Amino acid sequence: MKTLSDAFEHTLQDIYYAENALTKALPKVQDAATGKKLKDAIAEHLEETKEQIKLLDKVFKSIGKKASGEKCDAIEGLIKETEGIIKEASGKAKNAMLIGASQAIEHYEIARYGTLREWAKVLGHDEAHDLLTQILDQEKAANSKLTNLAVSEINEA
Repeated sequence: MKTLSDAFEHTLQDIYYAENALTKALPKVQDAATGKKLKDAIAEHLEETKEQIKLLDKVFKSIGKKASGEKCDAIEGLIKETEGIIKEASGKAKNAMLIGASQAIEHYEIARYGTLREWAKVLGHDEAHDLLTQILDQEKAANSKLTNLAVSEINEA
């Protein structure tokens, strides 16, 4: 990667891979969670993730590229950590740990989308900028929802 455009495309492929990987991982997290509110929050974010993939397809199209993913080591590590929690955690701590792991993923996504959005702006990819802003806002809202659920119920339990 020698140019900002190269970095943008590479990072876009990275997050595309990550979102697709999350569509496979989130049902496992949902199954492991206990309590309707947490299960519902995870299910809602799974549907949102599927929609974000469609938005990313539009981002690729807007810059004249075919949508494709490139293995993302960061998301692989975060998913592996979450799978470890599913296997090892129990009792009331399990939901708190699942929220923590989910927020680690949200924070990664927020960082990536924030970077991509700003690079799109600099590169003059106006449509991509708007689409990435939309996804970034969704990720921030998902993180906030998890925080509120943790603070209002899960951590106290």
